[in-house]
Amino acid sequence: MALIDASKIEELQEKVVAINRVSKTVKGGRIMKFSALVVVGDGNGIVGFGIGKSGEVPDAIRKAIQDAKKNLVRVSLKGTTIPHEIVGKFGAGEVLLKPAAPGTGIIAGGTVRAVVEAAGIRDIRAKSLRSNNPYNAVRATINGLTSVRSAEAIAELRGKTVKEIFE
Repeated sequence: MALIDASKIEELQEKVVAINRVSKTVKGGRIMKFSALVVVGDGNGIVGFGIGKSGEVPDAIRKAIQDAKKNLVRVSLKGTTIPHEIVGKFGAGEVLLKPAAPGTGIIAGGTVRAVVEAAGIRDIRAKSLRSNNPYNAVRATINGLTSVRSAEAIAELRGKTVKEIFE
């Protein structure tokens, strides 16, 4: 999972996935803060997510965007979809990602949809199989997308041509 430098990318789309109110109990009572989960992507195969926490929602979102720009990864695409089916896992979160024919659109739940839209995938079918926790679902989706390998990458790994692999 190679990280990408955000300074080389001009336009990043930002999408807020979840905002939670979190509290810490201290001697004097509870301290309330906000936690934000944000997904960023260039719409062309680069995507990342970040988490930010602050006393105010806009500050939490800003911190999450900064964190997301530090965690950008490249996704293998085949046209407007992914090359093959895969299951991404993280913690209790498990996400099934299936390629779809052009024109299908994005058939996915909220957290998975945010990630694949930011990555620039236009046609995909996805199902969140276990936990519906947005943090784990986002991590499982990115884990699955980074595990997808194109035919060219596998051919290079095996020292063959793409045509030899499909025979």
